[in-house]
Amino acid sequence: MSVNKVILLGNIGQEPTIRTTQDGKKIASFSLATSEKWKNKQTGEMNEKVEWHRVVVFSDGLLGIVERFVSKGSKLYIEGQLETKKWNDKDGIEKYTTQIVLKGYSCKLEIIGGGNNQSENVEPQVGSEPIDISDDIPF
Repeated sequence: MSVNKVILLGNIGQEPTIRTTQDGKKIASFSLATSEKWKNKQTGEMNEKVEWHRVVVFSDGLLGIVERFVSKGSKLYIEGQLETKKWNDKDGIEKYTTQIVLKGYSCKLEIIGGGNNQSENVEPQVGSEPIDISDDIPF
C-alpha cells in the first residue's frame, strides 16, 4: 500500500491561469507560496524562506471555484497529489516538473479568510458534478 497526499496552506502569487485542452476540458493552474520563519539564535534576526508550489486543478467543481473566487493573494488550504511530468524541450533535452494535482474526489480546496475571517470549504463530490455556490459568499 502507498499514499500520495500533499497538504499545503499558502497564498496565491499571481492570478490563476485557466486554459482549455484540445478535447474541450478546462484546467486551472497557479503558484502557491508557503513560508517558514525562524529567528537566528546568534544574531536575533528573523529569517524567512519562501517555497513556491505549482498547483494544477482538473476537478470540474473546484475549477469553477478557482475561476470565480480565487485571485492573487488568496489564502488557500489544498489537499492533492504530487505528480511529476517529463518532456523534451525544443533542443531535445529532458525536462521535469513536479506539481500538486487536484483531481478526483480525494482532493480539497478551502479558501481561508475573507471579509469576516471565515473559510469556505469546497470539496468535490463523488461523480464529479459541479459544485453550486451561491453568489452571496461573505468575502
